[in-house]
Amino acid sequence: MKKIIYSKLNARQQETYNFQKVTAIFADYGYTTIKLSDDWMGADFIALNFNGKEFLRVQLKGRVTFERKYLNKDLFICFQDKLDNNWYLYPHDKMLKKILPIIKNSDSWKVHGSYSFPSMSVNLKKILMSYIIE
Repeated sequence: MKKIIYSKLNARQQETYNFQKVTAIFADYGYTTIKLSDDWMGADFIALNFNGKEFLRVQLKGRVTFERKYLNKDLFICFQDKLDNNWYLYPHDKMLKKILPIIKNSDSWKVHGSYSFPSMSVNLKKILMSYIIE
């Protein structure tokens, strides 16, 4: 068997790959995951706690992302920082309140209702530090 080269995968293959990687991490925290076929309530997958009482709706992204369409859906954003390989899981609405002053005047947010950071600044990493999952 030969390891794949992530950058040579198409977008759908990369999403599947990322889902499999993050599923293993969720298992370490006592969650099982269910991949959804149609972004139910904005989620790519549901993470169910082994205790049977907790669940998370998770949108899997390639980077830090905020979208108006995700507001008020109790949604978590999960992504891997490709520079340090850390995985992050943050509550979209709670984090948006902290980030909105930075992005609110951008055309991307004002016109399109979405904003993503192509890379993470030192300040952004500090803000997200408590949301690292390993």
